[in-house]
Amino acid sequence: MTDADRASRHHALLTLIACGGASAPRRQLLEAYPVPEAALAAGVASWRALGLGDAQIAALRAPDTASLMRGRAWLADRNHHLLGWHDPDYPSLLRRSPNPPLALFVAGDPARLWHPAVAVVGSRTPTPGGRDNAAAFARALAGSGLAVSSGLAAGIDTAAHAAVLAIDGLTIAVLGTGPDIAYPASNRALHARIAAHGALVSEHLPGTGPKPGHFPGRNRILAGLSLGMVVIEAAARSGALITARLAAEAGREVFAVPGSIHNPLSRGCHRLIRDGAGLVESADEVIAALATIATELAGDLQQRLVDPISSGHGIGPAVQPLGPPADPDYKNLWAALGHDPTGMDQLAQRTGLTPANLSSMLLLMELDGRVAMEHGRYFRKG
Repeated sequence: MTDADRASRHHALLTLIACGGASAPRRQLLEAYPVPEAALAAGVASWRALGLGDAQIAALRAPDTASLMRGRAWLADRNHHLLGWHDPDYPSLLRRSPNPPLALFVAGDPARLWHPAVAVVGSRTPTPGGRDNAAAFARALAGSGLAVSSGLAAGIDTAAHAAVLAIDGLTIAVLGTGPDIAYPASNRALHARIAAHGALVSEHLPGTGPKPGHFPGRNRILAGLSLGMVVIEAAARSGALITARLAAEAGREVFAVPGSIHNPLSRGCHRLIRDGAGLVESADEVIAALATIATELAGDLQQRLVDPISSGHGIGPAVQPLGPPADPDYKNLWAALGHDPTGMDQLAQRTGLTPANLSSMLLLMELDGRVAMEHGRYFRKG
């Protein structure tokens, strides 16, 4: 795809995002036409037939130029991506969740959104013990090869993201703002580190500030991207409980860490346990419970690799399938791996493969039992 074609596609998708309103009719529009450009050019009769309302149609006919310019400026960075509903690189778990977003702005490698992830959430004002528990669970989950997702909020979210970055693991932050806005402002440095070493995800146009109505939507995306969710310290009425409910509605496993009956921040977790959430005391219990679901996600990824389609604004060049042992890339990667842990950068240097290829291949090798990850580094098992 040429730069002009890419710009045209971005313009069409940004226009569809900026028109706002219900997502379902716009998803149907993208399903009805092969590319966003065709969907945008379809015209009023087609838009109306697919369920778009008067306000959406008016916004498509006279888009907000300033919003589109901010979006195009943000996408000019090579580390910034836009995945639309029509895109084969749109994460399969999220696609199967209730009310998935029309599109995702991603700072970082979009392939990381296919990596099996566990959400770690909880209070914005945790106790020191709760903060320590969040960090311990996040480190153990990341050390097992899972990604750790959260919402970049203060408190438990911050502790989980920071703990994973400290061991060079993979962490994903789902935002209730535009992808360029750090919220809270105290997490500006953490926001930048996650963009560089993990992935930042938002359904909102660049430049969108924090609004109360955005955070329930942020929570539904967090639930939809994750295999399961661990709640660590939550008051009886808290956003973490809403996120846990959304995870359960999306068919995800919900786990809660119990605490002292004298701690008000334990009441939400105890309520979740009474309502059927799994009581967990260690990350190993979470990892064991999610093993089967992680294998199913690997199947989705294998299918994506076998039938690649390049969208021009998603992950980029199509990743090649892992294939049988005779596959040259597979043999190349296996030879580059040793029994000593090796980082992704070094593997890329040894093999000449892109990080997107390596990430996908290593994920399948992990789930196949051939490879393990420790502190963000990979090595042969056995």
